[in-house]
Amino acid sequence: MTEQSQTGFSTRAIHAGSEPDPRTGAVVPAIYQTSTYKQDGVGGFREGYEYSRSANPTRTALETCIAALEGGARGFAFASGLAGEDTVMRALLQPGQHMVVPTDAYGGTYRLINAVQKAWGIDHSLAKVGLADAVRGEIRPGVTKMVWVETPTNPMLGVADIAALAEIAHEAGALLVVDNTFASPYLQQPISLGADVVVHSTTKYCGGHSDVVGGAVVVAKDVAVPELADAAERIAFHQNSMGAVAGPMDSWLTLRGLKTLAVRMERHSDNAEKVVEFLQSRKDVTHIHYPGLDSHPGHDIAAKQMKRFGGMVSFQIEGGVDRALDVVGRTKVWTLGESLGGVESLIEHPGRMTHASVAGTELEVPADLIRLSTGIEDVDDLIADLDQALATG
Repeated sequence: MTEQSQTGFSTRAIHAGSEPDPRTGAVVPAIYQTSTYKQDGVGGFREGYEYSRSANPTRTALETCIAALEGGARGFAFASGLAGEDTVMRALLQPGQHMVVPTDAYGGTYRLINAVQKAWGIDHSLAKVGLADAVRGEIRPGVTKMVWVETPTNPMLGVADIAALAEIAHEAGALLVVDNTFASPYLQQPISLGADVVVHSTTKYCGGHSDVVGGAVVVAKDVAVPELADAAERIAFHQNSMGAVAGPMDSWLTLRGLKTLAVRMERHSDNAEKVVEFLQSRKDVTHIHYPGLDSHPGHDIAAKQMKRFGGMVSFQIEGGVDRALDVVGRTKVWTLGESLGGVESLIEHPGRMTHASVAGTELEVPADLIRLSTGIEDVDDLIADLDQALATG
């Protein structure tokens, strides 16, 4: 298909990287479950393929598609979201440099930064990414080379102004990296707002069916890294050198998931909005964290930079941690489990589950917090299940 950038989102999701097979006419890309490729003479690679760590046609299809959906110049697929994040940091930072990271972030990301990158020589400081001045205040002139942001954040659903943070980062000679996992490429395209690099856990909404673990990185066009080479080339080199690549079957499953991303995100958003309405009706729910609420401090920014407000909801309840743990254990339609973004609804207690690794740090989450990943089931069933869990909790 030609001129992909001029077509609509769903058209790109279905066709970018997925041309019908020229030999058989198959409309679905093949799963190239191979480790190596026959060479036509020494160094005579067919279409550039020599070894599947370096490149694989199924992975190439996924990388082409995710780049098209994010409006980037080049995409990279990894074995997990954290593998992609690690590659970005190692490729684009050097020991002795500094990065600004959010006070509200996925626990695994902060563990990577605080326990792995710090030991490698990368310093960091924390800032509330919803406050542009707070981020500006943590910039160290000449030393800060990266601003890292999630929006919406995990698990408090905070919202950052991507365009404002891009301006702050670029003024300081730093790159802006946006974790777009919660929004997905359908609801938000950070590169169009000035971001240099976008990262995803494709395990979540991109895959969408809780049957694959993966990650993706997309780089904007012509991103220069201070004191280093072109960002995309750096990431490509490190992807191959470090080797945490997405396998062909995982790439195929994620590519399949992207084809229905638009319709799924609409249903996730529809259901989440109705779940939020239900939670608002309960006096024992003390706080609801959802960017779609007018009362949310980041609502206006989210409305400006997102198509809709997504399927993730967090809330706090009376009764503290014991009540929260009781409620998450009583649901029947909502599955108690980690991860998010699948077609099935998930409920969890971040403090004891996904964010246990940040206990005792500035990223520690409220003990009474419950996080919902709203699936695409019949919403009346989801509400009835929450109602009974809260009533007996």
